[in-house]
Amino acid sequence: MTQSTSRNDRIGEVILDLQHISLAFGGVKALTDISFDVREHEIRAIIGPNGAGKSSMLNVINGVYTPQQGEIRLHGEQFRRMTPRRAAEMGVARTFQNLALFKGMSVLDNIMAGRNLRMTSSLFAQAIRLGPAAREEMQHRQFVENIIDFLEIQAFRKTPVGRLPYGLQKRVDLGRALAMEPRILLLDEPMAGMNIEEKQDMSRFILDVNDEFGTTIVLIEHDMGVVMDISDRVVVLDYGKKIGDGEPEAVRANEDVVRAYLGVAH
Repeated sequence: MTQSTSRNDRIGEVILDLQHISLAFGGVKALTDISFDVREHEIRAIIGPNGAGKSSMLNVINGVYTPQQGEIRLHGEQFRRMTPRRAAEMGVARTFQNLALFKGMSVLDNIMAGRNLRMTSSLFAQAIRLGPAAREEMQHRQFVENIIDFLEIQAFRKTPVGRLPYGLQKRVDLGRALAMEPRILLLDEPMAGMNIEEKQDMSRFILDVNDEFGTTIVLIEHDMGVVMDISDRVVVLDYGKKIGDGEPEAVRANEDVVRAYLGVAH
């Protein structure tokens, strides 16, 4: 059985459904009547030129922006208004195009920050580390150590993040999102600014997260080689409108996509 066949066999029902999403800031339309869905266990790419509305769409999914029109259905529940807290509680985690890490804190502590939603002890109990709070912290720390091993950054676990090369900082950002144990992981240009070797490493980790953890991934990426290699389906935005949607090869052959984004040379 080929890898693509086995991956297709694992892809399940629709886990996230966006219908007729429109978002505007003042008179500027960021998104116009966009509909698409995401299936459980798939890698779903969102592509398009700069200013196409890709990051705005991720912000709608995890509740940072509330669209003026449209609805979101997540795990079968319908929402007119999503909030970041509610999205996180429902298993949606997010990385950012511009790293939002704590540069003075260690790799371990940055990834531990992703466990906050999972901690039941009060902040005071966590601070003094007594009784159940101490046991809980040990359990969370072990979970984080496993993520550090998975991402192959054991040698840097106590290093302040600000001292790491950019590619490794991106890996820490991924680790912090994974610490939330998400069902859906939103990745905003996880390979931006990376060299070829770093992109290959990140592609491998994304595929491993999808395969080993069963995590559904929604990915914004400009590198078309990466998108075509790792995505199950691709949605294409241009000036806030959807101009293509389907499997990678079908999208690559779409004339509207070629004109708007890929260029004739592709």
